[in-house]
Amino acid sequence: MAEKLELNKHIEFLEPPEGAETLRPKPVNLFEDNPINLSVLEGLKGRSILGVKDFKREEVIELAKLAAVLENFEIAPYHIMDGKIVTTAFFEASTRTRLSFESAVLRLDGKVLSIPEGGVTGVRKGESLEDIGEMFNAYCDMVIMRHTETDSAERVRRNLRVPLINAGNGSGEHPTQSLADWYALLKWRPELASPDPSKKSKRLCLGILGTPGSMRAVKSFLLMSLMFQDRISRVVVISQMADPFGEDLVAELKKAGIRYEVTNDMQNHVAELDVIYMNSIAFLGDSYKNLDSEYQLNKDSDLKENAVILHPLARLSELDCSLDNTAHNLYFSQAHGAVFVRQALLISISGRLNRLPKEIPTVK
Repeated sequence: MAEKLELNKHIEFLEPPEGAETLRPKPVNLFEDNPINLSVLEGLKGRSILGVKDFKREEVIELAKLAAVLENFEIAPYHIMDGKIVTTAFFEASTRTRLSFESAVLRLDGKVLSIPEGGVTGVRKGESLEDIGEMFNAYCDMVIMRHTETDSAERVRRNLRVPLINAGNGSGEHPTQSLADWYALLKWRPELASPDPSKKSKRLCLGILGTPGSMRAVKSFLLMSLMFQDRISRVVVISQMADPFGEDLVAELKKAGIRYEVTNDMQNHVAELDVIYMNSIAFLGDSYKNLDSEYQLNKDSDLKENAVILHPLARLSELDCSLDNTAHNLYFSQAHGAVFVRQALLISISGRLNRLPKEIPTVK
């Protein structure tokens, strides 16, 4: 396969800086012995993604495997989204999410209509999201939207007839961030994606430094983690709040049958964790709050030897730069992989899987 497809010109970013131990798991590990099942991804054609529950576990795994192929090989010559127009409508500030989506579209030869800030739209004159959704139907083939209001995705979708991807809705969800999170984890531990029961790894102790009920990226990560409940031993949430979940997340944890505990004592728990997902920024009401900022990790923290850290970024003082060059750093790989997993999702929703190169490893 590698002889028939040109190696991706961007593959060099997988290597950490000279002298650093930063993790850059190789994408080939995900698909080399586990070919892509395109029939699973075909079910995503024309679908909207508002939350993690819009995915099935097998779809998450196949999207990650397709992303690994896209990360490993140059796909631009195949013009997969030629003729497709995607609107990125960001009514809330964003760097990584908007740019990674737009990069994903452009690398597939699609075209982008960008709303980088809500104040430049008719919303400033009082136009409703419902009316904006109606207008989007005439302008593009797909909408990717971020908004400060939690009910925004449902409102714009009332009149929208093209697929919608939720890129963050208030304190609600951020489902494609959780795809990037789990893509990083599946590259780190490919056996998590293997259908072969003999390749099951030791179950992971998952730690969350943050408040899932108020932080949309953390909430979506936890919800997607519940899809892999047979690979997780327990979940430890370290938070300042006595109830960091909310009723809906507690119900989901109980339904999945995963043991979980809530604590405000980081020092006595961090050494037990295999995976640490952390964040401190939450959008509450009409402004950003820095929750759980007292919980900070640095290179001197009592981390388990092979533990990895994930962070959706942007970071503040909770994640010290002294960890950047250590083997605990999976968060840079997590950020870099977002373009490719979003490419995989865009290709699937657009119904363009048939334009993929025939040489890619697929289930026959």
